[in-house]
Amino acid sequence: MQSFGKPNREYFQTVIFPRLGARRSEVLVGPEFGVDNSVLDIGSGKVLVATTDPLSFIPKLGPRDSAWLSVNLLASDLTTSGFSPQYGIFDFNLPVAMNSRSFTEYWRAFHGECLRLGISIVGGHTGRYQGCDYTVIGGGTMCAIGAKDRYLTSVMGETNDDIILTKGAAIETTAVLARSFPKTVRRVLGPRLFERATRYLRKVTTVRDALTAVSVGVHREGVTSMHDATEGGIVGAVLELAGAAGLGAELDLRTIPVSQETEEICKFFEIDPLSSLSEGSLIITCKPSRTRRVLDRLNSARIESRVIGQLSSKARQVYGTSGKGRIRMKYPKSDPYWKAYWKATQKRWT
Repeated sequence: MQSFGKPNREYFQTVIFPRLGARRSEVLVGPEFGVDNSVLDIGSGKVLVATTDPLSFIPKLGPRDSAWLSVNLLASDLTTSGFSPQYGIFDFNLPVAMNSRSFTEYWRAFHGECLRLGISIVGGHTGRYQGCDYTVIGGGTMCAIGAKDRYLTSVMGETNDDIILTKGAAIETTAVLARSFPKTVRRVLGPRLFERATRYLRKVTTVRDALTAVSVGVHREGVTSMHDATEGGIVGAVLELAGAAGLGAELDLRTIPVSQETEEICKFFEIDPLSSLSEGSLIITCKPSRTRRVLDRLNSARIESRVIGQLSSKARQVYGTSGKGRIRMKYPKSDPYWKAYWKATQKRWT
């Protein structure tokens, strides 16, 4: 298992996936590498789609922004199914050092964002315990009920589907590092680029991206699969999605946007922007005949998007073309963001 972040694929395949408790026939989609949601057949042509993720409180972001981020990270995973999130269950294991005033402010913001997204909080657990610490303060589950013939999952991508990317690379990396170490990042970027980088936090969601894309249609009518780019960044997300579909892919790395502020932050923190935490970026596969409509719908919603490649059945590998030629893309051993964040924390950067 890796030192930071999620375990690698081999660990999942050898330790996690062979031990998943009892088998039940109503489980249509269970835990799989690169798959954001589980899907249960609940009868009458309906499915229950569910996802889970950590809940975070990042002290340098403060309670309100941390709460917004936690809700949107979960909701972003759920909406890759094509459904809006409807219900939430949340478990908070709070640090002893967190006072009631901070959590009250966090919870008010958490409730407010759930209210805005139409999410009903139907259960959970809250407590303060020794051994718990920032930045992960618990875990949550979101779910939705929808039509069985309308849900999407990563396994549904098909050969020759176009791969669309929204926004660009290292969105969450840029947002969190700029907010967590503002004096250091401002000195490196200068005031103009720093100001742009601090506005990235509200980009760290793919809820609108996903729901806008599927408004064109799903399956043969448009979008075939979606996956948000979390740990492992853009490269990791494409590898996960293609692997889940049992396909390979051809990427044009030159088409992946890396903003000037992101490039400068990643250079300073010694991070590859294409393989670093990029929640806020959505990978969408769709039928080539519907690509133009999906792009137009996203752009009309002021969500930057572009085609960066295609899925392929020629080989179960992902290849990227850059100015240096064509290379086989490999999943990063660990997301470079985690090492960079903790290194900066240990050096007491501010």
